[in-house]
Amino acid sequence: MSAAPAYSEDKGGSSSLGEPEYGHDPASGGIFSSDYKRHDDLKEMLDTNKDSLKLEAMKRIVAMIARGKNASDLFPAVVKNVACKNIEVKKLVYVYLVRYAEEQQDLALLSISTFQRGLKDPNQLIRASALRVLSSIRVPIIVPIMMLAIKEAASDMSPYVRKTAAHAIPKLYSLDSDQKDQLIEVIEKLLADKTTLVAGSVVMAFEEVCPERIDLIHKNYRKLCNLLIDVEEWGQVVIINMLTRYARTQFLSPNKNESLLEENPEKAFYGSEEDESKGSGPGPEEAAAPLAARRPYIMDPDHRLLLRNTKPLLQSRSAAVVMAVAQLYFHLAPKAEVGVIAKALVRLLRSHSEVQYVVLQNVATMSIKRRGMFEPYLKSFYIRSTDPTQIKILKLEVLTNLANETNIPTVLREFQTYIRSMDKDFVAATIQAIGRCATNIGRVRDTCLNGLVQLLSNRDELVVAESVVVIKKLLQMQPSQHGEIIKHLAKLTDNIQVPMARASILWLIGEYCEHVPRIAPDVLRKMAKSFTAEEDIVKLQVINLAAKLYLTNSKQTKLLTQYVLSLAKYDQNYDIRDRARFTRQLIVPSEQGGTLSRHAKKLFLAPKPAPVLESSFKDRDHFQLGSLSHLLNAKATGYQELPDWPEEAPDPSVRNVEVPEWTKCSNREKRKEKEKPFYSDSEGESGPTESADSDPESVSESESKSSNESGSGTSSEEDDEEDQSDEQEADEKKKGRRGGKEASRESGESDQSEEEQEKKVKKKKKAHERKETSESSEEEGSASDSSSSESESASESEDEEEEEQAEPDTWRRKTPPSSKIIPKTKEISLLDLEDFTPPSVQPVSPPKVVSTSLVTDLEGLTLTDSSPSLLSPVMGPGKRQELLHRVAGEGLAVEYVFNRQPFPGDPHMVSVCIHFSNSSETPVKGLHVGVPHQQPGICIQEFPEIESLAPGDSVTAIMGINFSDSTQAATFQLCTQTRQFYVSIQPPVGELMAPVFMSENEFKKEQAKLTGMSEITEKLTLPDTCSNDPIIVQRISATANLGRIPCGTPDEYRFAGRTLTSGSPVLLTLDARVAGAAQLTVNSEKMVIGTMLVKDVIQALTQ
Repeated sequence: MSAAPAYSEDKGGSSSLGEPEYGHDPASGGIFSSDYKRHDDLKEMLDTNKDSLKLEAMKRIVAMIARGKNASDLFPAVVKNVACKNIEVKKLVYVYLVRYAEEQQDLALLSISTFQRGLKDPNQLIRASALRVLSSIRVPIIVPIMMLAIKEAASDMSPYVRKTAAHAIPKLYSLDSDQKDQLIEVIEKLLADKTTLVAGSVVMAFEEVCPERIDLIHKNYRKLCNLLIDVEEWGQVVIINMLTRYARTQFLSPNKNESLLEENPEKAFYGSEEDESKGSGPGPEEAAAPLAARRPYIMDPDHRLLLRNTKPLLQSRSAAVVMAVAQLYFHLAPKAEVGVIAKALVRLLRSHSEVQYVVLQNVATMSIKRRGMFEPYLKSFYIRSTDPTQIKILKLEVLTNLANETNIPTVLREFQTYIRSMDKDFVAATIQAIGRCATNIGRVRDTCLNGLVQLLSNRDELVVAESVVVIKKLLQMQPSQHGEIIKHLAKLTDNIQVPMARASILWLIGEYCEHVPRIAPDVLRKMAKSFTAEEDIVKLQVINLAAKLYLTNSKQTKLLTQYVLSLAKYDQNYDIRDRARFTRQLIVPSEQGGTLSRHAKKLFLAPKPAPVLESSFKDRDHFQLGSLSHLLNAKATGYQELPDWPEEAPDPSVRNVEVPEWTKCSNREKRKEKEKPFYSDSEGESGPTESADSDPESVSESESKSSNESGSGTSSEEDDEEDQSDEQEADEKKKGRRGGKEASRESGESDQSEEEQEKKVKKKKKAHERKETSESSEEEGSASDSSSSESESASESEDEEEEEQAEPDTWRRKTPPSSKIIPKTKEISLLDLEDFTPPSVQPVSPPKVVSTSLVTDLEGLTLTDSSPSLLSPVMGPGKRQELLHRVAGEGLAVEYVFNRQPFPGDPHMVSVCIHFSNSSETPVKGLHVGVPHQQPGICIQEFPEIESLAPGDSVTAIMGINFSDSTQAATFQLCTQTRQFYVSIQPPVGELMAPVFMSENEFKKEQAKLTGMSEITEKLTLPDTCSNDPIIVQRISATANLGRIPCGTPDEYRFAGRTLTSGSPVLLTLDARVAGAAQLTVNSEKMVIGTMLVKDVIQALTQ
């Protein structure tokens, strides 16, 4: 009796949890359900005070939006939670508002103050989401607020927020174009941003708002070229298209002197002006102008920089990026270098049919002008039977464009195979392609004609019709030589029933009736017999044939013509009736004597030019390749014309950026040597290196990175966030020193110059001593690089002074461990007092000056290339978890624990200790792991087979699992001789990492690199049970397998580790200096791991 109500309750509950918008009536299917109860459960959950219910409701609402379902009626309930303190709820509310703010503008305006507060939120994601929602409200009244918000966001510390500001600029411009001047100022500011995250977005805003302001790009051109390789794929496409148009306005055409190079390439490349002036020809005055035009082309270094930096992107995984680089090379590169794009475009033909369609459209255009570029890849354009029709036709177009006298036999054999295809549209296109080959290549014209004539006996109407049409065009070129073919066509009129083919044959016979004077009247006689049964298109051509024969051979055809015209006069089709009356009045002289009848022969028998069989892609190259306009062969809305090359090169100095004097230090030569391997391309000249030198961004980047490159071995020149963090750290270390340096620099320049001379002499002496005592050049190189890091933004004299004091540390590294502390502390005291104490002053005793906490802080200042080392686990194994219950396992109980020990087979695997116990009365034999189900990214290393487990016995085995830095459960089989059990192990996020030891300074450096979206911060309240150091450390270590880092600040805890699979650093900081309140920060490239780790640690500390 109780089953029915229970069933109804379950049914109602499941529907409310799964799809609340569907009705309960199964017949309605949720489409005709009443709206007054829609989403009631979601509204109740959003009105509660529990954040967990609100979060669940928002997740379901966002999931509905992702499935394309309408959730606009929930707007009032959602917008009330915009001020929720829970960050996760707030993020999802902003996602919802971005989607529906434009539709519900009035309600969104009520929360405008909340959005403005969100712009000041400490979380960068909240600030960005608030700006995104604000720019989505399309109401003119809030334009000033949006403008102010965009200006503030453009100066935000987070590059993600600055990127969002760039996205908001086109939205504001479309809402109020009067703000253009202010928006251009913001764009100019963002264009100077060195972050790769912002570059693509601001260039897109530039293209939308002010594409004509090319002057804004001048100063940022070289920076954009250098950042291009690290920008996201969407931004790369936008930047490449913009730089293509920029280059067409700023550089000369590399193919301008193409004819000169083809005639005498050696002279054009190596010849001088004197050699040219000595040649015989016109006088010096007459030859002056041609000489200027024929001067050998020298590529602008910035032009070469663009080509060189975009070339690696041909290997991008994104088809859009490869296509963008291909069009850039086609429009900008010298003719000899364009061939590099062919292989990349052919690679894209292995992609989806949609990508193939776009690529083949562009290849068809390129192959008309640059045929030799794709000839080596002719077989890549062969047609497969599985290709869609539009792909087949495009490949056919490319094959026709690539056909020449060398490969035409191969191409024609392919075409013969294609004619047997079942795809009739493709067969018709193949016949047209054969006609084009016959037109372009004279020696195969007869072969093609004979093949087409054979197709006239084909059973397929479409094939015959297309063959006749193509034959008609070919015969127009040399009609006198192909009288036999015309006779053959005339004989086929009895067999061919396709109206289009019959009409084409009649047109041919009428046009060239003089070549077949005996056959033409007989054909007209046959057509007159069947005139009433013919199709309209055939009847019209019969009338034309009769008129032409009447004018050329009236004796034999006069009566036939009158008979045909009489039949046509009473035809059911008014077009045929009108044509018959018109023809009669034109060719048959009347009593009144019409004026036109005198010119009848000129009208009907006028010589007609032979049709030119050309590719439909011939004139498409005036559109920019890869654009929508090129694809449609029509100018699309928003398309910007590709500018023509300038006659004279504009001033290249506009792209030079003034370098401040204080940056011109002795490290300039070292930076050049570091850049040489990057620019030592086979194509190049030394121009791009010089252009990079004049770029202030590249100068500051290379100088600020000289120490990092020597220490870590990485040479990423565009990692701007790392530069900023390093500069901030250097500023904090040297704040006191810089004040003294500036004061001394202002007080007396003459004293400083004398000191510089003395220091140079000392430096030379020490350098000589260093050569005698140093054992390897690597130590000297690392020392010099470390000295350059200490003198990051100082003058040349300060560089020399710090080199003298920093380099001896390379000798001190060889001392025994017991004597290491004293030299380090001496060096530190000298560094702290270098501006106030001359080198000859005896240093103060280190133990009395440097405290123990300071020594621990300064341990990270060693100049050795020491990477963080892995530690043994801080905590032992956690508690066991059940893998297989003894009831389900028929007496076999299995438990597992993460023992936090390195797995001997593979260091990337998590070591799992499996504990087996047999509680049954029979032994368990052949215990092993069966063939695991292949899961993407998860790899399992089985434990050795356990032959037998006696009753009451227990045994332990170790297995390794590579979770690929995810918490996805690993599923596998536990097998015995008689049974198989499916089990799964899901790891806590804290077990996916291994502890790492590093000094406090190394910790700070790593943390400075992992800012922005790689940083998650949460506030929490520590309970009284978790107030002392041992408990906090124990709980964090039990939750995450991290190593504790020494910290000189009390009530601040730092932990570090690396993920097992990818080796990404994971840094955890707990700041509990405020009584009761604490702040937890996790820095990691793996944002998902960071978010989950924060939740687990907070749960462990607050329970």
